[in-house]
Formats: sequence, C-alpha cells, structure tokens
Amino acid sequence: MLFQFKGKVLALIATLLAHQAAAHGGCLNYTVGDTWYPGYSPYDDPIPQDTAPWMPQRKWVTNDPITSPLNTSLSCNAPGTPARASIPITAGQNITAVYMYWVHTVGPMIAWMAHCDNDDCSTFDSSTAEWFKIGQRGLESGTIELGTWFQKSFSRWDGGPSLWSERVPVGLRRGRYLVRHEVVSLHSANRPQFYAQCAHLDVGNEGVGRVPGREFLVRIPGVWSMDQPEINIDIYAPGVSNSTVYNIPGPPVWTG
Repeated sequence: MLFQFKGKVLALIATLLAHQAAAHGGCLNYTVGDTWYPGYSPYDDPIPQDTAPWMPQRKWVTNDPITSPLNTSLSCNAPGTPARASIPITAGQNITAVYMYWVHTVGPMIAWMAHCDNDDCSTFDSSTAEWFKIGQRGLESGTIELGTWFQKSFSRWDGGPSLWSERVPVGLRRGRYLVRHEVVSLHSANRPQFYAQCAHLDVGNEGVGRVPGREFLVRIPGVWSMDQPEINIDIYAPGVSNSTVYNIPGPPVWTG
C-alpha cells in the first residue's frame, strides 16, 4: 500500500526545491529493506497528512533549525504531533532515513530510540521519553573545520537522495518505539543548529529481548547544553579548527 505514495515523493521534492534557498532540511521518508515509508511534508497541505492513516512520521512544519538545546520542541521538532501509523521492523534490521539536498557539512548525526509508555505512541509525549542512542556519526577524517564529517560524506551533491542507515539493536525487546534522527550542524560559530524528526516504529523480536540500562538513557531536551564545548563550539577558532578529534557528547550507543 505504501508504494502508492511514490507520486507524493516527487511532489515533495519539487516543493523542497522551491524552499531550499531559504531553508535547511530534514528527514523526508524512510526505508526498511525494500519498503518505502512516507514522511511528513512541512510545506504541503497539512490537513490530509494530519489525518492520514498511513503517516508514520510525527508532524513538523518548517525546515528551519531549532537553535536552543533547551527548546521544548527539541525531541521531535515542532509541533511533534503523534502520527497514526507505525513502521514495522524487526530487531536487527536497518532503518534508513532519507534526506534530499542536505547542504550542511559539519557536526554530528545521532539516531535515537525511546519506548512509548504503555506501548502506545499515538498519545505519547516525546519530551518525557527516555532516549537511547542506536547510532552516531561524526568526524571521519581530517580536521574539525576542513575535514570530512559523515554529515558531508552522506550528502549526494548530484541531487540524489542522501541515505543514513542505522540498525535497530538486535536484542531490543519487542514493542512500540519512537525513532529520532538528529543532525547537529556546527557551521555557525557558537550557534548550534538542531534538526530532528521522529517516526513511530513497531519493533518485533522472536526472543524475549531486553532494554538498555540507566546509563544509556537521557531526556531530550536535557542531553545537550551550551556548557558542553562540543555543542557550544567555534569550529574556526585557533586550537579548534585544526583539531582532529571531536567527541560526540551524551551517553554511549546501546548496541543491544
């Protein structure tokens, strides 16, 4: 059924092209295996999207970044309204977030998950979630200012889709979860930009499964702070620009 929305992807791309000069970006849709799942289009008519039984991504209304790590919308963007559908996935499978025309090149990218209270994401407040990392990508080579970050290397400058894949931990307990893809762009000195989108997942697991320990769990907002030098950073400053080390703050990745 979800393949029926391919025409919607083309319309979404055209809309985003019209906005790209003044805007930034976000996760537009997802794939699991060979199956494609739609994302919310912030510049299309919201009414059919808000009531769509096939929409797994939470609502977001602008490509512009969140600029404060304390913003109450940081968890799932604004307004972050719950979706009506969930993406079925088995623990151990990859989920791929699809971006188009991503233009920023410096900063970490982190994929998160959180279990929905009462195993129900349809009314779950993401700001109360306990998030754990399932993957993170940072500086791959070279210096902080001029080196290659994953944020740069995943971008398709030929106009093709930019793909970011992470694995749902193989040992994760079955249930309903949020998945959150976050890009932190650091190209503006001491002015971090946060781009995050969330979708609903229905995770299956043939075994009993488990959940991460407390040392892996954080609240969002709460995990980032302007007191963190990795977040409140001037990548052009002497002693920073030529550094070849960037440690992504927050808890370690939980691999299950």
